[in-house]
Amino acid sequence: MSTPEFILSLREKIGTEMLWLSGVTAVVLNPAGQVLLVRRADTGAWTPVTGIIDPGEEPAVAAVREVREETGMRATAEQLVWVHTLPPMQYPNGDNSQYLDIVFRCSSPGGDPYPADGENTEAGWFDTSALPPMSQEMRDRLRSALDAHPAAPTRFES
Repeated sequence: MSTPEFILSLREKIGTEMLWLSGVTAVVLNPAGQVLLVRRADTGAWTPVTGIIDPGEEPAVAAVREVREETGMRATAEQLVWVHTLPPMQYPNGDNSQYLDIVFRCSSPGGDPYPADGENTEAGWFDTSALPPMSQEMRDRLRSALDAHPAAPTRFES
């Protein structure tokens, strides 16, 4: 996984101390109702597209950017569906982080996704009834987007 330059700069100052970061999850659906998933190069896990929001970047813009960077697909952020805090985590190098995750339901005209930036080893469209194995956390993110309705309120953790 490539680490954004702004995080590397912060890490030079704070070392491995806890770093609070904002991230996005893009749950992308094509016209056939299939969901776009990637297989992460670092863990081998199947997930929707995720990424870190750059300083000053709008969250929906970050979601669309991450989809393009990671899969080569065009996408449109349609609805904010869930905002939640992930548990603190420690990376293998000792860095400690905690994320605010902002989940968007997105649409795409479709096409042939591919692992565009080296962060993933595979990318593809999956029928929602035939998803590959994934963590419950990622299933919850998918479900928040798949269950969303345009008139439905955004899901906030309390």
